[in-house]
Amino acid sequence: MSDRSTRIVQLLIVLVAVAVAAVVGWLLFYAVPDDIAELLGVLLTIALVVFGARAGSRLASRRYPDYNVAEVAVEGPISRDGGPGRLPTSPGGASADEIADLVEAADEDDNVQALLVKLDTPGGAVVPSDDIRRAAAAFDGPTVAYTTDVCASGGYWIASGCDELWAREGSIVGSIGVIGSRPNVSELADQLGVSYERFAAGKYKDAGQPLKEMSDDERSYLQGIVDDYYEHFVERVAEGRDMDPEAIRETEARVYLGTEALELGLVDQLGTREEVEDHVADRIGEEVSVSEFQPDRGLTSRLRGGSQAVAYALGAGVASAVDPDDGFDFRF
Repeated sequence: MSDRSTRIVQLLIVLVAVAVAAVVGWLLFYAVPDDIAELLGVLLTIALVVFGARAGSRLASRRYPDYNVAEVAVEGPISRDGGPGRLPTSPGGASADEIADLVEAADEDDNVQALLVKLDTPGGAVVPSDDIRRAAAAFDGPTVAYTTDVCASGGYWIASGCDELWAREGSIVGSIGVIGSRPNVSELADQLGVSYERFAAGKYKDAGQPLKEMSDDERSYLQGIVDDYYEHFVERVAEGRDMDPEAIRETEARVYLGTEALELGLVDQLGTREEVEDHVADRIGEEVSVSEFQPDRGLTSRLRGGSQAVAYALGAGVASAVDPDDGFDFRF
């Protein structure tokens, strides 16, 4: 069925639902009662018509969908709960669990023939990034990732689970590396007269504790974890991108503009969103109609997200020098 025919059928279903609701409302709330009840009946009839229109619209969308491609966005720092990033001023996005669920929902939707993964992220937590990558890799159909501004670190990890990665000429791509960090406030604690007493079972239980100096043994232990994560990152990218692992190591976690990333084989093609859609149309053999799969959010959650974005815009420059975490942190 063509897009035009689909829209006509959807409109007809909505009109029928409105007509049925109007007739039922008229009979139940207006034709029988008198006086004040008639006024109330008119109001109730209007409310029922609105309800019928919405129900008809949902029914039309389910029975005659007008999309064949799903789009899922990964924007902002990647975290388990989707809250602010490591800085209190950095805006959060959808949680990794929500994004993975959306990819799975698209995979289970019989109308979806291909998946677009929009990436505009500097990276984030290790395991949440891998959860999204796994969901994308398991999608039964073409998966095309594309980046607008930034596809770095954990974002690139996710892209390695897709069939292709597109970028713009000015996109920032790469940063295939892992960072482990911790604040060191031991000298400040000494100045304030704050001491650290250790009560722990296990030699490395408090490795990375910011209130004490780190020993060479602890530093070697934590660096070993970072190195293991890095080797895993390189292996996954090499497998997903069909690249030589040594070529990936040679990037030394640098970021590249889209044009250079293309030359290095880090992206497959350069192009706009429209060109990406044209390419997907060629892959599935028909005109593309995209539906953005988004998590259900209430009004309170949307307002909170807006306030976080404003705070980020006002304070990120100052707060970027401060790390509020209390312990050692691993992230892409």
